[in-house]
Amino acid sequence: MDASGPVESISAELYQDLVHYFKFATSAYTLICPRPNGKKLVLPFTSISGDYSGYVARDDDRREIIVAFKGSASILAFLADAAIILVPFVASGITAPSGVRVHAGFLVAWTSIQLVVRMIVAQQIKAYPDYAIVTSGHSLGGVLALFCAIASKQHHPNTTYSYGAPRAEAQNTQFATFVNKTLGKNAYRVVHGNDGVPTIIPTWLGYHHHGVEHWQHTSPPSEGTTRACSIDGEDPQCSASIPTKGINPAHWAVSPGSLLADDGKADQGP
Repeated sequence: MDASGPVESISAELYQDLVHYFKFATSAYTLICPRPNGKKLVLPFTSISGDYSGYVARDDDRREIIVAFKGSASILAFLADAAIILVPFVASGITAPSGVRVHAGFLVAWTSIQLVVRMIVAQQIKAYPDYAIVTSGHSLGGVLALFCAIASKQHHPNTTYSYGAPRAEAQNTQFATFVNKTLGKNAYRVVHGNDGVPTIIPTWLGYHHHGVEHWQHTSPPSEGTTRACSIDGEDPQCSASIPTKGINPAHWAVSPGSLLADDGKADQGP
């Protein structure tokens, strides 16, 4: 894979954070995970259809409430991925500028699950008002993590981590400006190697990534092989430089020992 050009490697501290929150995203694929990433499971959640799911956990050491989302794993979820029409970003709990447009299928997925997620988070915030909210997810779950972070940020400190997330928004500056204004530097979009899903929806259809991409471009994974790309969201020297491979092995490498994490351990996860 091409990693030419100047490389701005990330710090060891940030790399470890990317690994840490990635483990919450991988735990969302487990049917029952009583201690995701070694932390307290608050409640799992699922949509009425059962096609979108995840859980809320609590880290009392870091004083964080973590919301983790599962990626596409059902026919309806894959159909949502394929619904690529851009529509206005209108959702309960989110106030966005009128020009912001997002992927129709991803918005349907968020709409179907947002009420139960927001109820669980609200209960936790009531009990732990000084805790921050962290959202994490892989693939479609990465998009849901972003939408959840935007909704939560209206009232609470918030950070979002997305792994292998596809393009979700219109190719204009409005969504990127909206996300950057809402989340600032606390939005981390991570791409593993030649993962084809982040670029599977082409820009010529009107799509564009938001924010800074963190590209783990070369193995073995480490802070030295993970690049912080330009804030434009479509850095030509990062994953966008590789023609999409679609849903490929790099995308499904979601075990803690294969994507970013180099210790091979799940920290008492499922």
